Amino acid sequence: MSELDLNASQQAALSLFSGDSGENPFSLIKQLRETGPVIPVSLPMGGTDRGQWLVTRMEEASQVLKDHAHFTVDPQSIDGNENALKAYVGNIDPDAPPTFFTGKSMLSVDEPDHRRLRRLVSKAFTPKYMESLRPRVQQIADELLDQVQAQGEMDLVKDYAYPLPIHVISDMLGVPKSDRPQIQNWSSAIAHGLGLGVRDPGVEEHLRAFGDYTAQLVAEKRKHPADDLISQLIAIEEEGDRLSEPELLSMITLLIFAGHETTSNLIATGAMMLLDHPEQLEKLKADLSLAPSAVEELLRFNGPATIAGPRFATQDIELAGQRIKKGDMVIPVLKSANRDELQFEQPEDLDVTRHINRHLAFGHGIHSCLGAPLARVEGDIAFTTLLRRMPNLRLNIPRENIEWHLALSSQSLAALPVAF
Repeated sequence: MSELDLNASQQAALSLFSGDSGENPFSLIKQLRETGPVIPVSLPMGGTDRGQWLVTRMEEASQVLKDHAHFTVDPQSIDGNENALKAYVGNIDPDAPPTFFTGKSMLSVDEPDHRRLRRLVSKAFTPKYMESLRPRVQQIADELLDQVQAQGEMDLVKDYAYPLPIHVISDMLGVPKSDRPQIQNWSSAIAHGLGLGVRDPGVEEHLRAFGDYTAQLVAEKRKHPADDLISQLIAIEEEGDRLSEPELLSMITLLIFAGHETTSNLIATGAMMLLDHPEQLEKLKADLSLAPSAVEELLRFNGPATIAGPRFATQDIELAGQRIKKGDMVIPVLKSANRDELQFEQPEDLDVTRHINRHLAFGHGIHSCLGAPLARVEGDIAFTTLLRRMPNLRLNIPRENIEWHLALSSQSLAALPVAF
């Protein structure tokens, strides 16, 4: 790899992760992928005392995500050094309630702790149970569209893509309806405020408020258990095991945040991608039974997550000809792997009829998204209901006026004004 290639890839990486790439990061992503499957970079995160690598292709990204013997999500497990963790998540207020971002959640531990945590919650996320939620998801989708149908226009983000999944996950968890707008505000601020080794000034406050709220909600459920997932998590015992209070709070904040933020982005960005590709939109409208394959293609083509959470090499290892040293940070670029020319024909084209064997939008390995079956149900119903009820869906502002939020690991629409 030449010095010129490395300099170009370094600039591309900085532009991609700082949000300078604008609404379409894929030219930068393609440039990185063409540089190589594993690229050395220098990013202001993870500490300066360790190497940093981007992984751009499907084969190598999958290996990093599933090879837990050589790559861990927890840098402290390698050398007990907290510096890498601090450099990635920032200094943690020891008095603040734990959240998924600062506490011990499934995102931040490997086996055996991960298996234990996931086992305690996984019964509520089986594909069979997710499918049983279809009538409720359908009801929510119809109620949301009922509220705007007569107006002939809406903001698809505010009126549909955001509220649909937050109502679904809140129903499951037992979050009161009156609290949901505030949770949405916290989640949005947290998602958009986490940058490359830095945080927006208000993020700490939002994380603390989110943690405080969750602690109060759990205390209320302890006093008055109900038929909901939070009450089940409080009561659950599996082979004499149960969640500690910090684990419980981290788990619940993760389920609330991850349970709607990424699905909201799938629905909104997916709708924008369909509007950008009118021939694909017409195909889907003509045959709504294509919705499940369309959802998979939209996840592949421009899924909610740009990167997976960083992994750290547990020992020296060679990956695609590069020598990764123990402790180095390795970042799988999911949006790049999902457009890998070695895996997909015409990967830069959106094709709602594409048969996809696999993509990495939900991750891979033990840390793959627990809520993937729910996101698929929500995406299927969201697009089917929207296009059945509003077949003349179209942008209501000039395309160039569409605004995007760009954060460290995700890209989302600020708003999507449509007419129908």
